[in-house]
Amino acid sequence: MGMGGGMYMYNYTLCLIRQNHRLLMLNRDFAPTKGLWNGVGGKREDNETPLECALREAFEETGIELKDAIFKGIVTWEVDGTFSGGMYVFLSELPQDYVYVTPRKINEGILDWKSIDWILSDDNFGVGEMIPLFLPKVLNSNECYEHKCTISNKKITNYTLTPVHHVID
Repeated sequence: MGMGGGMYMYNYTLCLIRQNHRLLMLNRDFAPTKGLWNGVGGKREDNETPLECALREAFEETGIELKDAIFKGIVTWEVDGTFSGGMYVFLSELPQDYVYVTPRKINEGILDWKSIDWILSDDNFGVGEMIPLFLPKVLNSNECYEHKCTISNKKITNYTLTPVHHVID
């Protein structure tokens, strides 16, 4: 079943822009994930679908006008048993011949290409703590999942994976 306008549960989107074996990552100057490498994205505006938000935020942060992005799942979090939130994750492929020169300084931080191997390497403290948990499935699985993270004292204490059966427009 699809989800109609205004039915979206979560306020954030993350768009992972891939070209070959690398992702365009943003090292953020501001909270959340200040100082860490993450995908581009942000907060949904009123009446904006998750996909519209992901494409708009990608353009605002990178200047790249993506034609489309594929819905790849949801990452949710519960923090110290009180606050919870979530984001819709999208993946977009840049054509091989698309040239995007980095590093590039923008208002939010620094954009740079990072190899997927580097992002997922052991003991990489430079990426957001959730990324190594959800990224392999986002990149390699045809199925969508909810990646549920429980956070206590700023550390992930539990992680569960559940298939998502509804489609996000």
